[in-house]
Amino acid sequence: MNFRWTALLLALIVCFSSSAQTNDGLKKVTPKRAALKELRVDTTKHASKDPLPLQPVELKEVPLQMKMSPASNEIQTEVSPVVVPIKKKQEIGKDSVANRVRNRRDIERKPSFSQDTLTAPADTTRERYVYLLHADETRYNQRINPDAQILVGDVVFRHDSMYMYCDSALFYEVSNSLDAYGNVRMHQGDTLHLYGDRLHYNGDEMLAKVRDNVIMIDKQMTLTTDSLNYDRTINLGYYFNWGTVEDTLNVLTSEWGEYDTQTNEAIFNYEVTLTNPNFVLTSDTLHYNTKTQIATIVGPSNIDSDKNNIYSTLGRYYTAEEHAELLNRSILTNEDKRLVGDSIYYDRNNGYGEAFYNVVMDDFAGKTRLTGDYTYYNELSDSAYATQRAVAIDYSQGDSLFIHGDTLRLLTRFPDTDSVFRIVQAYHKVRIYREDVQAVCDSMEFNSLDSCMTMYYDPVIWNGPQQVLGEVIRVYMNDSTIEWAHVENQALIVEQVDSGNFNQISGREIKAYFIDGGIDKSDVIGNVLVVYYYTEEGDSIAYGMNTTEASLLTAYMKDRQVDKLVITDQSNGVFYPITQIPPGKDKLSNFVWLHKLRPMNKYDIMVWRGKEEEQKLKVVTRREVPLPTLKGLQDNK
Repeated sequence: MNFRWTALLLALIVCFSSSAQTNDGLKKVTPKRAALKELRVDTTKHASKDPLPLQPVELKEVPLQMKMSPASNEIQTEVSPVVVPIKKKQEIGKDSVANRVRNRRDIERKPSFSQDTLTAPADTTRERYVYLLHADETRYNQRINPDAQILVGDVVFRHDSMYMYCDSALFYEVSNSLDAYGNVRMHQGDTLHLYGDRLHYNGDEMLAKVRDNVIMIDKQMTLTTDSLNYDRTINLGYYFNWGTVEDTLNVLTSEWGEYDTQTNEAIFNYEVTLTNPNFVLTSDTLHYNTKTQIATIVGPSNIDSDKNNIYSTLGRYYTAEEHAELLNRSILTNEDKRLVGDSIYYDRNNGYGEAFYNVVMDDFAGKTRLTGDYTYYNELSDSAYATQRAVAIDYSQGDSLFIHGDTLRLLTRFPDTDSVFRIVQAYHKVRIYREDVQAVCDSMEFNSLDSCMTMYYDPVIWNGPQQVLGEVIRVYMNDSTIEWAHVENQALIVEQVDSGNFNQISGREIKAYFIDGGIDKSDVIGNVLVVYYYTEEGDSIAYGMNTTEASLLTAYMKDRQVDKLVITDQSNGVFYPITQIPPGKDKLSNFVWLHKLRPMNKYDIMVWRGKEEEQKLKVVTRREVPLPTLKGLQDNK
């Protein structure tokens, strides 16, 4: 009897304690839903041995457990008393089912309770267990799946700071995992949201496998695919059966890809396509940051736009600013022009590119090439220049023409009009080579408007055995073939006869006319001085020399040698036998032989050899002719 009275007394104490808690402000709920507040339950005691369908159950109200919840640092005094479904004559111990998962606000379908009651712990330490926060119904099937809780209706889990929602789920307490079905949502904080039709989550590995109609949203990034694994230990989601990543500017698709929610870095492999309003990038491998919107090229890639194409295997493309930094001999192609270099910087908005080291720029329409260690190209003005071992190559004719200078510049005047023409400039230490003609000068300019190439400051031209020099030389061309040349001031033609003798013609100016790449005849005008050696036909040994002074002379060439001289006005001439030439008469006062300066091949143009001081042209001060004045005209009347 004493035992019975003692038990009755304990029951009264428990009932009094329960009613005291309810009176302290805890709302009493009807047994309409089973709201599980993260309690630990022994599933071996709770599991049903009967097969489905489940036996009828009754809902029994259980007092709230007064202990710290893993979901908060405080006792949740506003949460309703826990209500769990139990079988008849089955008693549940204090440590019931350990419901373990994570909360997230559902954008489309909000849970029936406040998000404030599901706040993640302030402690950043990872929690081990997955907690079940809510389910409309809880069932068990000992025969079919004895290790799983069957949860139906508004199911909510929490694991650490991740909340998971679904319509139904299988919860495996022993393996700390779950399978979720229907309207699956995962939420972490206010930035990361993950949606799908199915989910398998392993709490020990912190690995979520989401399948079918998968959507991941991280800030301004949206990832869509059919299969996605999300590893929470390294904050990495990856897909392997085609996916799409979209931000505010670009859309990227690939067969395989991964996204780091912490660094915003994405990696794409196999048939990668980045679509931008202004271009399309295709690649085999691509890295992309959704925050900076920078695409990092690490494999063969093409960037196509309406204006040009870029090919690169390594580099960065700043998609927001529209400029690129490209390495590994990248190629920039613009209509009929192509730019290649060890590294290239390209600004699409401003329409220019810079290439560095071993640069090659081709103009396929004009059949020219520009090389150097630095090249700048402006596609808006269609202009370019090259420095540092700069070479321009014209291959429009059978033989290529090579031009080297410290700086080479290509300018286009009046582009996109019928009056368009080009100017090519080379300045400082210019050297030119083609098999039939070679030249050196300080600076040069070619104008396509009149097809004239002008050479300034001590220019020298070699054509076969002839050397032509003067203060300024203008070469007029027709389809890249020399038609005629005009030598202005201190003009001199020198032709080597043998090892020690030279034909020489000097005058104020010389006009030389070319046929088939060689000088056919030359007109020497003003203050003409001639030293000419006579040889027998078929014999190169000279037998005499003639010196002549005249005001006009025409020299005719044959086989690139002086064949005859024609003097059209009064002249003074003296003939000397080869053995009786007076000392000093065999050379004109301005004679100079500059064979050492002559470029011998296309590689020799890179080596500058300047004139000796005594070989330079004399500085001639020309008196300016005074213009007539009104007073002078009146005095002459």
